[in-house]
Amino acid sequence: MLNHFKLLVFLILKIFCLIFIFLGCSDNKKINSEIEKIPLEIKFDRFDLKFASIENKEFQNFKKKYNYLFPSQFSDSVWLKRKNDTIQIMLQNEVNKIFPTLSNIEKEAENIFKHLIYNFPSIKVPKFLTLINNVDYQNKVIFSDTIVLISLDTFLGSKNTIYNGIPNYIKSDMDKNRFGSILVDKIASSIIKSPSSRFFLDRIIYKGKILLLKDFVIPLSSDEIKIGYSNEQINWAKQNEEYIWKYFIENELLFKTDDDLIDRFIIPAPFSKFYLEIDNESPGKIGQWIGWQILRSFRKKNPTLKISEILKLSYEEIFKEANYKP
Repeated sequence: MLNHFKLLVFLILKIFCLIFIFLGCSDNKKINSEIEKIPLEIKFDRFDLKFASIENKEFQNFKKKYNYLFPSQFSDSVWLKRKNDTIQIMLQNEVNKIFPTLSNIEKEAENIFKHLIYNFPSIKVPKFLTLINNVDYQNKVIFSDTIVLISLDTFLGSKNTIYNGIPNYIKSDMDKNRFGSILVDKIASSIIKSPSSRFFLDRIIYKGKILLLKDFVIPLSSDEIKIGYSNEQINWAKQNEEYIWKYFIENELLFKTDDDLIDRFIIPAPFSKFYLEIDNESPGKIGQWIGWQILRSFRKKNPTLKISEILKLSYEEIFKEANYKP
């Protein structure tokens, strides 16, 4: 009799779980359908191609149209010389090879802004412009409310010989499959308030907010793409998550304000710096990963909260409510 009762309870719980999963899937399908119906088409202005092909006699009019890209302290001769520079031409040729069309990344930008509009209705869609910028990998994407500048020569692929001499941890971000994630990184600064304190905990939760935003606006992208890790690095982070958190707690790092913690655990680097034997095995910016898991823990406990509401919460509220225990 007892066994029959246990079986009945098990079946009831299983049915409830299936109903919950079904309702969740139905909700997701409804949301995805609403996002897809948002009327938006994004086309990139190919400044790079126009600049490469402009005739000298037409340059003045061209410069007037794009005056924000031509600082007045430089004479026309500087720009005309650059247009005909062998490195500029080589970079443009390589861009043309890797990007015979921009339809894929245009569609990616379009999907990102549809998701943003759905979650943040007041957001404005800027215009997009592509250029060649001497492989300035620190400025792959420049975002403002009115315009997004995309340096196509910084997305040619991590194995491209043009990038020889650039550290591997930087090259790993220089691939077109990372474009959408990097675009969201830049947009996030206009949506998410920076922490007012210098606590290490607040800083990693801030990065966690950015990564949680990616869960919402590039939901089909892998965790590897979102954070810029390889599959091996993701696996290392998952396998060592409990140990990393224990290290932060035991060394009382959460409420420290030392700036060197940013270099050790938050900004891109070849590895994170625990000052232990595991350093060389670890991926860089592991603090971002932990911040992300804190936000995901919070999200699981508050599934009905909108992303726009989560991002407004204080770092203290999120940490307390997340009850993060890897």
